[in-house]
Amino acid sequence: MNKTAFTIEPGTHELSLTREFDAPRDLVFKVYTDPELLPRWWGPRYLTTTVDEMDVRPGGQWRFVQRAPDGSEFGFHGVYHEIAGPERVVDTFEFEGMPGHVALETTTLEDLGGRTRLTTHSVFQSVADRDAAAASGMESGAAETMDRLEEVLASYTSLTRR
Repeated sequence: MNKTAFTIEPGTHELSLTREFDAPRDLVFKVYTDPELLPRWWGPRYLTTTVDEMDVRPGGQWRFVQRAPDGSEFGFHGVYHEIAGPERVVDTFEFEGMPGHVALETTTLEDLGGRTRLTTHSVFQSVADRDAAAASGMESGAAETMDRLEEVLASYTSLTRR
């Protein structure tokens, strides 16, 4: 199985996540930007994700709500700044539990000849914001999210290889 790699350099406003998938770039982009498919892979397994809004176009907004088994909810939202499918998505990311702490995310999808390298580069407003995100369990949650994305992609690629 592919592993998710994180780059978190001390003292910077940035962090990056990289993951390779055994799926073509067009499919990765479709699954990444489809509001019907997103709840199947976004977030840790123990949470249920609902797409409240997902207008995938420059200036379009997105909002996802995650629900825990105990009923608690966690909201996330942002604005899409660039959609250059299937190569790139640029958006903002804000956890509603910490309003005002916005990150700018650039996700690139690199075609590796039937495989795809996904890289999300996040720029935070301060080193403290980046450090808080890194300390929040973001790495384990993001790694599990990427594992789940790989599972959804595998279900599609196995259908096309039959």
